Amino acid sequence: MDKGLNDMKKPVRRVVIAGGGTAGWMAAACISKVLGKQLDIRLVESDEIGTVGVGEATIPTLLNFHNLLEINEQEFMAETKATFKLGISFENWRDVNQDYIHSFGLTGTDHWTAGFQHFWHKGRERGLASDYGDYCLELRASQQNKFAHLPHNGMNYAYHLDASAYARYLRKFSERFGVQRIEGKIVDVTTSALTGQIRSITLDSGVDIEGDLFIDCTGFRALLIGQALKVAYQDWSQWLFNDSAAALQTASVGDAVPLTRSIAHPFGWQWRIPLQHRVGNGIVFSSRHVEQDQALAALMGNIAGEPLMKPRVIKFTPGQRTQVWKGNCVAVGLSSGFLEPIESTSIHLIQRSIIRLMQMFPTDGIVQADVDEFNAQSSHEVEHIRDFIILHYKVNNRVEPYWQAARDMQVPASLQHRIDLFRETGRVFRVPNELFAENSWIQVMLGQGIMPLRHHQTADLMGDAELSHFLGAIKGQIDKTVAGLPAHQAYVERYCGVPK
Repeated sequence: MDKGLNDMKKPVRRVVIAGGGTAGWMAAACISKVLGKQLDIRLVESDEIGTVGVGEATIPTLLNFHNLLEINEQEFMAETKATFKLGISFENWRDVNQDYIHSFGLTGTDHWTAGFQHFWHKGRERGLASDYGDYCLELRASQQNKFAHLPHNGMNYAYHLDASAYARYLRKFSERFGVQRIEGKIVDVTTSALTGQIRSITLDSGVDIEGDLFIDCTGFRALLIGQALKVAYQDWSQWLFNDSAAALQTASVGDAVPLTRSIAHPFGWQWRIPLQHRVGNGIVFSSRHVEQDQALAALMGNIAGEPLMKPRVIKFTPGQRTQVWKGNCVAVGLSSGFLEPIESTSIHLIQRSIIRLMQMFPTDGIVQADVDEFNAQSSHEVEHIRDFIILHYKVNNRVEPYWQAARDMQVPASLQHRIDLFRETGRVFRVPNELFAENSWIQVMLGQGIMPLRHHQTADLMGDAELSHFLGAIKGQIDKTVAGLPAHQAYVERYCGVPK
């Protein structure tokens, strides 16, 4: 009898990570740190295969991942030439020359019956409130290019980092906990004829590598989950038009700002990510709305600093796998699906997959109930992020065909409900375990041009004098704190600067 019949019940002792890059080495780092003494962990990657390299901006959840691994922040930032990030500047998204910032952290002070946006809305009606962002510390600090660590984690932040250097850093970390790196290209995947589970992968050297659990970090190629196991892919291009990107690095020409810049074009958008030693640039576009040469020309015409490489074009299909865990294979990173990096969620989704796997790790054998729960949680999480990204396109006032089509498209009912709810009542909600909190939805919906028609009646209980004092006290404290912060560039140089 084929021994594969017992594969599901077999204890997991040999873990094979197919592919390196950010996804592979994050998986290796976490699994080896926690279970390295109980497992044989091997990572296969080829120096000849480059990484996509667009995941260079992060969100604050990465700090949690690093805390779990007990990574020293200064060491990590020095190794990856990292800078701090307080949010994303969306330029020309609502319309040309209309900009806003989606910042980290909270805005104002909520009441238990109603969020701060209701009091702000009342203040705007009465001429007592300034811009919504004036009541958010992280946003005001980012506007003035300031940063510092504050007591009691008083400043929410993330990082801009060199993705290739991050993978190298995590490789060194992982190897300390016993991970074995194997150089080679994967040329074949052997599965059991009876169970369909993966038995081994074959390298171009002819070596077969057997394992009990395989983690597919082979990027868009999805050699294991897609090609070998034939897991279908859900295409979301009816809502997300962009299918191409081009990445480019340039020399730094000024101080690094604590913001990722997202600059809208008539056919897509462009990013700028400032590191200590260079700037990451790129353009994301729809090949249905612009020729590739025109998109590349727009990118090259909107950079600052000398190009350090030729633009590298990446083709993609937005969407996700119908299953990210099948049999004894778990897809992590681009092999599991792709959402454009407009909200810097790529690395977050990698770490969520890894942490979820650790919580359900099949030490004593794979349990189908765990697999089903893993897939359900993964699907719901990505769909919430998908809706948040679609929001940026659906709500706009631009006149180009690309933007008009986005404005006119029918969006998922889950998103349309959120838009209608905020427009009608000013209310937002957060689904359990959803990534983006209420303040993120508020900042983007206001920034894209949705002003609520009404506010909660609790705000009406305040008279003008009381409301003015309430709003002024919040803004005054933020202004005072920001005034005392050092410049971001100077702080980075002191804290984790790399000698030039």
